Amino acid sequence: MDFLPPELETILRDTPDLQRAFLVGGCVRDALAGLPHGKDFDVEVFGLGYEQLSAALARWGRTDLVGRSFGVVKLSTPSGFNYDFTIPRADSKVAPGHKGFTIEFDPDITPREAAARRDFTINAIMYDPRARRVLDFFGGAADLKNRVLRHTGAAFAEDPLRVLRGMQFAARFDLRAAPETVALSRQIKHSYGELAVERVREEWFKWAQFAARPSAGLRFLVDTEWVDHFPEIKALIGTPQEPEWHPEGDVFIHTCHCCDALARLPGWREADAVSRLVYMLAVLAHDFGKPSTTHQAPKEGRLRIVSPGHEEAGAELAKTFLDRLRAPISIQERVIPLVRHHLFHLETITDRAVRRLAKRLEPETIQGLCLVMTADSQGRPPRPAVEPENVKALLQRAHELEVKQKPPQPILMGRHLIELGLTPGSQFGVILDQAYDAQLEGAFNNLPEALRWLAARADFQFPDDVKRRLRNDSEAPR
Repeated sequence: MDFLPPELETILRDTPDLQRAFLVGGCVRDALAGLPHGKDFDVEVFGLGYEQLSAALARWGRTDLVGRSFGVVKLSTPSGFNYDFTIPRADSKVAPGHKGFTIEFDPDITPREAAARRDFTINAIMYDPRARRVLDFFGGAADLKNRVLRHTGAAFAEDPLRVLRGMQFAARFDLRAAPETVALSRQIKHSYGELAVERVREEWFKWAQFAARPSAGLRFLVDTEWVDHFPEIKALIGTPQEPEWHPEGDVFIHTCHCCDALARLPGWREADAVSRLVYMLAVLAHDFGKPSTTHQAPKEGRLRIVSPGHEEAGAELAKTFLDRLRAPISIQERVIPLVRHHLFHLETITDRAVRRLAKRLEPETIQGLCLVMTADSQGRPPRPAVEPENVKALLQRAHELEVKQKPPQPILMGRHLIELGLTPGSQFGVILDQAYDAQLEGAFNNLPEALRWLAARADFQFPDDVKRRLRNDSEAPR
């Protein structure tokens, strides 16, 4: 493998104290899997104490010692790279919770003993940069090749967060869990309450941002029974759907297909990290409302399975789910409108409806909604995976109206009212709000038309000089 930056190779080669330093974790795993790797390189150093390690690295750049309690030295080099160097630890679980560990550094621990404390075999692989060879004590390379997620050893049970890490690893690398890992995860299901919300949220966000096959992570939750901790998702299991419209099965199966469909869409893969997170969470939650709204009712001459109002119900449950994760408001403000409006493509697409949709989605966009709707449509195999015609029509109309990326900008603004001679006050807000609403309705498309609309409003009491200016300005081209 040739995945090390030349700079890091030089540091490891030319620093005498780093003769027992090994690359560990994700950088080795990704190199073996043939995946592109970023700037995150973790180096575990044996045979040194923390102060010795800090001194040895100081010649190469700035050392950050904030990781002292965890045995981590962060090295920032002049080239802009950052590397984490760690001292092997032999932690012991002494109390519940993620803080219930005693941390002990043991520079004399062997690489095998250190690897045994890692969560999964695919993350326990080491790389010796001097001998240029892989150290794989627990069969991680074979598991990676065979797409198996297997815990490394008994230490796995000490930190229940590792189950949720398993969820996002299964999704990122399309892995299936080994039976013994599923069994152990079930045994520690009761430990979920020990986890800090922030740690849970981080694993969900990684699942949403980086998954290649999101359904593998969701099915891992079901297999391990950890789905019990996420009732909005568990409720999807067994909720029926009309077979003619949803031949794929129940709502959980549909959601799995939809998440996988989203991960295949170029628009999702090319989006920024936060937008990928938003769209995946929206697709996960888009049918949260179906369990509470699904029933049989006459439709088109026969009894069908229907879920009227599930969009609004789903928006409320999406908020509950995100609140439980303490997701930032900036994320919730984008996800929830996408859930609420994910069936918009079934409506009649008019200019008025499109303009209003753009405003209701803000700060999210019609383009983002179209990704969610396309994923929803494609999550129904064996139906063909195509972009619905109404989604194409919506995108085209939004492009023509210049609202694909944001709602229309107000045409009539406060400065125009001041130019007419009006004094800023409470009436300003009323006029501008009603003007913007009329603009969305299509009452006017430019400033002269807006002024004519304003002049015609009998409910606004304007002084005579303002009325005169209104007449003059509304007749003048701008």
